Amino acid sequence: MRTSSPSARRPRARSRKPRRRHAGKWALNYAAAKQFYEREGHLKVPRGHVERIATGDDGQAQEEQVLKLGSWNSKQRTRAATLSPERVEQLSAIGMRWP
Repeated sequence: MRTSSPSARRPRARSRKPRRRHAGKWALNYAAAKQFYEREGHLKVPRGHVERIATGDDGQAQEEQVLKLGSWNSKQRTRAATLSPERVEQLSAIGMRWP
């Protein structure tokens, strides 16, 4: 029978990505939603719509991100009860209509 002490065990890999990444991704999708709203005047985004958004600072080369905005927009509506009040306020400010 083989036994090992807890200190000899390898640490388990984290299965979840850090929340900072999720927050950054949400902010990027929010920027795409804001861009769509400013262009179209509403947030009735078709489910299959893809929004292209330029990212990068002024000192860096601009990179284009392709985001599935229609899907993200739909998920925000269905998850409205679990969104932070700040996120609900941000989305409401750019014309989000809640279910």
